[in-house]
Amino acid sequence: MNKVRTDNSYLGDKIALRLSMIPVKNTLRVIDAYSGAGTIWKNIQKKYSGKILITKIDQEQKDDSFVFIGDNVKYLTSLNLDKYDVIDLDAYGVPYEQLKIIFERSFRGTVFVTYIQSFAGRLNVGLLEDLGYTKKMIDKCPTLFGKNGLVKLTHWLSLHGINHITIRSHERKSYLGFVIK
Repeated sequence: MNKVRTDNSYLGDKIALRLSMIPVKNTLRVIDAYSGAGTIWKNIQKKYSGKILITKIDQEQKDDSFVFIGDNVKYLTSLNLDKYDVIDLDAYGVPYEQLKIIFERSFRGTVFVTYIQSFAGRLNVGLLEDLGYTKKMIDKCPTLFGKNGLVKLTHWLSLHGINHITIRSHERKSYLGFVIK
């Protein structure tokens, strides 16, 4: 039986995680890199004391608000990240390329990541190589390197100076929040 992708599974946890970690400011600037219909941040705006300005990015238009349509990797590469307080990566899968860009561009602020790994899901080869595995090793036994994916991701984050991560997990879905200083 195939499970259907559902937007915003465990919505309450996603909202609670963000509300517990976002900075309190008069105006909060957010990049929602997998915006969809914007459900998470619409709910946060109802509970946040300040104003939230959201730059929405998605592959397609899902509501009537302004959205940058297209590949979020291209937008994350070209937007001025210095003017944002939060980057939200609520993805299906592992947003390795997006995280890599955020670190390479020296973003400073709060980051939220949805990490979903299928039962026998492979991890991004670049992430594994960054952890010291060679392409030859990975190609020889790819399922071996897909195990403990969340642990591998947190180790990869620690290579980038992230030592405190808040994680909420359900089955194979994990919601992470951390601050890059």
